[in-house]
Amino acid sequence: MANLIRLKFHDNALEANRDKQILAENGINSFIANEQLIQSDWLLSQAVGGIQLQVFENDLERAKQILQDYKDNEEYSLEVEHTIENPEFNFVCPKCGSNHIYQDEKPGGVFGISWLILGFPIKISKNQYHCYYCGNEFTH
Repeated sequence: MANLIRLKFHDNALEANRDKQILAENGINSFIANEQLIQSDWLLSQAVGGIQLQVFENDLERAKQILQDYKDNEEYSLEVEHTIENPEFNFVCPKCGSNHIYQDEKPGGVFGISWLILGFPIKISKNQYHCYYCGNEFTH
């Protein structure tokens, strides 16, 4: 029987489960170690080596290639979505130049203060924007 080998370390369970799903879709059995432990106490992450994605020894090279291909394709798909037609706003992200952005709809700090002082809320939106492409948060 083949031994389990650590393929990759992850900081969070979401990334580990995404990679596990990618491998499963390509016919490779994989296992996640330390997920429950780290989710219950994230301070232990450094002590146990993070959340580990493990595969059988004979699947190691194929699994590495599958995840690399996925990463390459993901980067390509981000390049394709970098600029969109008919953007909602007439400005771009200052970090990457993408026009694929959205505005934060959360109320600003005045919301809570107006509730206390006036007895009713006044919603003043923050001019906070987020870039879908690079994740940058900025004001405009």
